[in-house]
Amino acid sequence: MPTITKSNIAYDKRSLNDRTLLELYYNMLKPRLIEEKMLILLRQGKVSKWFSGIGQEAISVGVTMALKPSEYILPMHRNLGVFTTREIPLDRLFCQWQGKASGFTKGRDRSFHFGTQEYNIVGMISHLGPQLGVADGIALGNLLKKNGNLTAVFSGEGGTSEGDFHEALNVASVWSLPVIFCVENNGYGLSTPTNEQYNCKHIADRGKGYGIESFILDGNNIIETYTKVQKLAESIRKRPRPILIEFKTFRRRGHEEASGTKYVPQELMDEWETKDPIKNFRSFLFSKKILTAQIDEVYNAEIKSEIDAALDTANAEPDIIPNETTELDDVYKSFEYKHHTPNKNTKELRLIDAISEGLKQSMQKHKDLVIMGQDIAEYGGVFKITEGFVEEFGKDRVRNTPICESAIVETAMGLSISGIKSVVEMQFADFVTSGFNPVVNYLAKSHYRWQQEADVVVRMPCGGGVAAGPFHSQTNEAWFTKTPGLKVVYPAFPYDAKGLLATAINDPNPVLFFEHKALYRSIRQDVPTDYFTIPFGKAAVLKEGDAVTIITYGSGVHWALNTLEKNPNISADVIDLRTLQPLDKETIINSVKKTGRAIILQEDSLFGGIASDLSAMLMENCFEYLDAPVKRVASMETPIPFIGQLEEQYMAKGKFEAALLELLRY
Repeated sequence: MPTITKSNIAYDKRSLNDRTLLELYYNMLKPRLIEEKMLILLRQGKVSKWFSGIGQEAISVGVTMALKPSEYILPMHRNLGVFTTREIPLDRLFCQWQGKASGFTKGRDRSFHFGTQEYNIVGMISHLGPQLGVADGIALGNLLKKNGNLTAVFSGEGGTSEGDFHEALNVASVWSLPVIFCVENNGYGLSTPTNEQYNCKHIADRGKGYGIESFILDGNNIIETYTKVQKLAESIRKRPRPILIEFKTFRRRGHEEASGTKYVPQELMDEWETKDPIKNFRSFLFSKKILTAQIDEVYNAEIKSEIDAALDTANAEPDIIPNETTELDDVYKSFEYKHHTPNKNTKELRLIDAISEGLKQSMQKHKDLVIMGQDIAEYGGVFKITEGFVEEFGKDRVRNTPICESAIVETAMGLSISGIKSVVEMQFADFVTSGFNPVVNYLAKSHYRWQQEADVVVRMPCGGGVAAGPFHSQTNEAWFTKTPGLKVVYPAFPYDAKGLLATAINDPNPVLFFEHKALYRSIRQDVPTDYFTIPFGKAAVLKEGDAVTIITYGSGVHWALNTLEKNPNISADVIDLRTLQPLDKETIINSVKKTGRAIILQEDSLFGGIASDLSAMLMENCFEYLDAPVKRVASMETPIPFIGQLEEQYMAKGKFEAALLELLRY
């Protein structure tokens, strides 16, 4: 039994009853005892890494107890108290930390990089910032469902330097989202002190710039934390809005245990030791005769027994046996494609009209589908694809966004966690770089990590031929075909665009939907007037021949067809890939085995493009059938220029005919 001394924290019991006070104490004690056990296991080599939250338990416990179980919390590494207060079984937590199959990520991600819908917790990724925007999306879902819930999300003071923090606060403020942004200011971002991280007195001051109420709380005072957050939560439920809370606390152990704390002055460490939230609260409870030695001993014994039993269960579970099929199957959420056959009524549509019509019909089919993007509401988007949508579907579902691609992709992820589909329009595909991290690290990896689908379509107006220069003309599909977990669609015709867009929205996995701007108004086709779908992974064979296989997509399809019109004697299979991920390998390989020659045409520059992977695939699968080397044709190895004559020189379009004839002469 520890020695009881006078509390160094001034507590105000307020109207809290003894039962609640004891519950606050118990809920802080539990993560502390788990942490002490984890440090032993770490030294024994039974866990590989640990991020300690010792000394910060009051924040996690106070916030979690102040929220309803139905309200989502997005914690970080040092928020073990969130998980234990939500009463996640300890054996599952130990399995998670040991990389066992009963953990939440099946050994695929470590520590607190997981979520659980059962307990309404969404864990972090190492990039820190994206979870703030995800919290915005969950909060938006609460508003749309009118369920009266709020969302709480955690960040350290270091994470507030990331752009995601500022974007998320701005979006939450503009949209009046019910979010509590909880910043644990614990003194150091790894080894960097706060005076080297930001130049304002308090992080809470930043709330003013976004029109957000902000508060500073003693993060080691469990009563202050619990009662204030409870009061604010009740207010937010009645009047939805974001609030920023800065919790003053301190990290008394290393960023993670291996990094140590040698960079921290000893006097500072000693000062914060005297502010330990558990020791001080225990002293307060003893002084008020609320906690007794007997009760304390019972609590300790009960928690330690639970820990030991959970460890025994976790230790008894065998190590994961790798299975390639299981791993590959879990990259994407299973999707049972449902074919919707169109009626015979058609009308001639441009590519842009087909996309608009397909999007509108999906909005009608999926009554909660949300579209987000810059200028897409009353203005109708820069290409007018969503013109008139606000009048039919309202501003709740057709949402203008600030210029913050990262936060909006994250918001879409949060909507998916809430069970709501969304479409995000990148004004130009080039601008996805500003939201690249959440696309490739959050959307792409969530299902593989903890079986949470990212039910998001990102529309990508792309491509050259419109004299728009290096920042509005890229065709950057190869950035995403490389990333497992993403699907990539690239139609060349209005019919395909409408049907594939419907499938993309039905699919619960993240889809990058590329729309070539130069084809928007130049390509016309008879398209069914009603709703229909086209399956992913099925290429279209546009022409059949026996001399060569032409493999292409997007604008390259039209370049290839125009070339064959000029050269009617060339007998060629023309394959329009339509979807790049998944890829119709069977159609490609069978065609090349038939013709013995293959040429791959892409608008993107050559090195690192999808043509390189297709070429390698054909060399590995069709080598003995080939009568000539596989030929790749692509644009120049430069950024795409603006002025017409330079853009024309850049494009693969002008190189294709000569390359095709050369291949046929081989």
